[in-house]
Amino acid sequence: MKSKNNLPEYDLIVVGGGPAGLAAAYGAWQDGLRKILIIERDAELGGILNQCIHNGFGLHYFKEDLTGPEYAQRFIKMLGSTGAEVFLDAMVLEIIVDKDPPGHKNPPYIEVHATSKATGYTVLQAKSVVLAMGCRERARGAVGIAGTRPAGVLTAGAAQRYVNIEGYMVGRRAVILGSGDVGLIMARRMTLEGAKVLACVEIMPKPGGLARNVVQCLNDYDIPLYLSHTVTEIRGNKRVEQVVVSQVDENRRAIPGGEIVFDCDTLLLSVGLIPENELAGAAGIELDGKNIETSVPGVFACGNTLHVHDLVDNVTAEALRAGAAAAAYAANIGEKV
Repeated sequence: MKSKNNLPEYDLIVVGGGPAGLAAAYGAWQDGLRKILIIERDAELGGILNQCIHNGFGLHYFKEDLTGPEYAQRFIKMLGSTGAEVFLDAMVLEIIVDKDPPGHKNPPYIEVHATSKATGYTVLQAKSVVLAMGCRERARGAVGIAGTRPAGVLTAGAAQRYVNIEGYMVGRRAVILGSGDVGLIMARRMTLEGAKVLACVEIMPKPGGLARNVVQCLNDYDIPLYLSHTVTEIRGNKRVEQVVVSQVDENRRAIPGGEIVFDCDTLLLSVGLIPENELAGAAGIELDGKNIETSVPGVFACGNTLHVHDLVDNVTAEALRAGAAAAAYAANIGEKV
């Protein structure tokens, strides 16, 4: 179907096909929308869940203990029972909001610009948009660790993808900086794959991840957790050879003396997540971190692009609300844009 501007038109375009995007699209369909499109940059739906092969998902929403891929597949199957369209291997480059489109009574006019190898540059038009791009990891540059720049320094999420999806072992002797859930889970995963995890190092005086992950991923495998410590130096030429760990004071400054040197070939960073909302910022769309509504009518946000969640079940609940809100908006704006 074409709009008045001869662009492909949708009631709702969902940016991101992870747990938030899947639930938002399904929620909108359940609330009556029929022209729905999900745009996902990966080759398949599911997002980060596809690499989270451990269990612990779905306890709240499905009342079952599922792995990440199982949880994703439940929603992929549910979405498959609808008529929602999916655009894979596609990257959204820009969202343009014309708040006073000529010839239209009901602003805003929303264009979604995307590109893919299969279709090239594509411009789509939507009555409503749900932003569900997830989040990204902080990398080494964000924490300012001194030392050389050898191979073997990865974010925990990147290592998780290499091990669980690509089938590559990222190292044999590892130190993990940060006790977020992904770092804790990778401590266990690396151990199960035959690596020696020497330590998990946390700059704060308490762990950052869920208590169950501290117990199941560190304590059960005798992996020491150093609280109020951080990595202060990375040593190595072509590959990581050592990392230096220092205790920190209440201001998170390294305390001289008493440094611990670990001989290792890998450093995994689990030092926080950043909501992926550059698209919104470039379009002048303001997110407040809590409300699924944005500063632009018809544009909604949910999941980790809005704020980082501990549980995917909570992402689902929020995304279903966002999908319902988008459906209500699109159904009531009157004349089609």
